[in-house]
Amino acid sequence: MRFAPVLALAALVGSLLVAPTASAATLPACQHFYTGPIPDRPVTGGHGPGTLVGAADVGNRLPAPGSVSGGLGTDGKVGFTFARVAGAKAYRAFRNGQALQWISDWGQPTLTVTDASPCQNANYQLYAMTAEDNSPGSLGQISTAYRLDAANRLAAYRLPAGTTLNYRVTAYNDVAQTALGYQAGPGFCAVDARLVPWGTRFSVPGYGECYAADIGSWIKDDIVDVWLPGAQADAWGIQRLTLTVR
Repeated sequence: MRFAPVLALAALVGSLLVAPTASAATLPACQHFYTGPIPDRPVTGGHGPGTLVGAADVGNRLPAPGSVSGGLGTDGKVGFTFARVAGAKAYRAFRNGQALQWISDWGQPTLTVTDASPCQNANYQLYAMTAEDNSPGSLGQISTAYRLDAANRLAAYRLPAGTTLNYRVTAYNDVAQTALGYQAGPGFCAVDARLVPWGTRFSVPGYGECYAADIGSWIKDDIVDVWLPGAQADAWGIQRLTLTVR
């Protein structure tokens, strides 16, 4: 009996030395990728192109990878697997619109993604590629977003249809690949991918339909950038509008 206090103390010390299980709620907040100064973007008004832009069509691309399964491990890393896509040569994984991992398909039985520095409510997304050159035409459809749920497991996430967003809307006219990799053009928009996952479709009054497929250094929080050609982008100005998720 005289050894009981010693044993009890040893058990207590042992419990204090065990690392706590990682939890999605204790992860750091996801930061915007651009850490430089962002100028104030006051609303100036402006006007749209006159003819509303139709919905961007990505239906002819490889389907998005599915069967995503995984979550937050006790090591503090997020890991998940996904199913192979027929015809794919490689895959890319993203976290909040930032490239996370490139995975070549050489016939391995399991395709795996690991995020060693996860953050709260991160949006994980994938696409397949028909080639490993990252050309716009080789890139498949972006998957739905996946977020950690209360059980620390990844679950599909999207903004519900009908959700309204009161945002400042700017415009750009770059003729290049979007951050997702598609060719920029009418119907593609830049978003803060922490808040609006890529692949989200929404309507913009005076513009038309938007497909979230880009990001930007100054596209942060309540700002969306719509694509317009040439001087039409300047004429758009900065407008505060109510966007509606499709």
